[in-house]
Amino acid sequence: MRSLQTVAALTCMKTLLMIFNIVFWLSGIALLVLGVWLHVELHKYLELSPDFSATAPYVLVGTGILILFLATLACCCTIKEQPILLYIYAAFLAIVFVMEVSACISGYAYRTKLRASFSKGLNSSIGLYMTDHARTSAINSLQFHLHCCGNDGYADWYSTHYGKVPGSCCKTNMGCDTKNLHMIYTTGCYALVTSFLTEKLGIMAASALGLAIFQLFGVLLTACLAKLLQKTKYEQMT
Repeated sequence: MRSLQTVAALTCMKTLLMIFNIVFWLSGIALLVLGVWLHVELHKYLELSPDFSATAPYVLVGTGILILFLATLACCCTIKEQPILLYIYAAFLAIVFVMEVSACISGYAYRTKLRASFSKGLNSSIGLYMTDHARTSAINSLQFHLHCCGNDGYADWYSTHYGKVPGSCCKTNMGCDTKNLHMIYTTGCYALVTSFLTEKLGIMAASALGLAIFQLFGVLLTACLAKLLQKTKYEQMT
């Protein structure tokens, strides 16, 4: 009877761990996609901030690949029923858990700093418009895609050496009379970008924290399964 209970417990825990591994593997795919999206979409906006680190997307991609590797390894460990391999997997999960919690805390603290530095970087880029090719391209892309103009508003352009509203503030692709307010975007880019960042980074931080808590469950489940396997093998030997 006791043996049947042990077998049932092992089967249940192995099934739960396999489900965890599949979900964990899918989360690795999600992080990989998020890293690529961050590099392609957010990078063109955040690069105007002097404090933006271009390595952030690559960290997400690297973490996603690491999770894919660990989840695949975990499936093999679960099938082979080797306690030592499961303990190693639990240790890796614990390390990734600590890394993700640290990243969440750092990201939340960095969000406020990023908002302030973005305003500074945007003003600097506006001042270098048509004199710095990279900054000019970034400003035009920002204004065109977000439908905004200037830092706080279109009037910012009149106090620059350029002295007028650029064509990227136009509401049509065919150009416009930038002296006519009905034909240009009048909302400042700072408000739109910071609102966008607050929403997206908040979602990202909450998702990462949820994933970290989920991994903690995986650590406990893996350790319990390894301990139960050790106990079962000991009982079989005795």
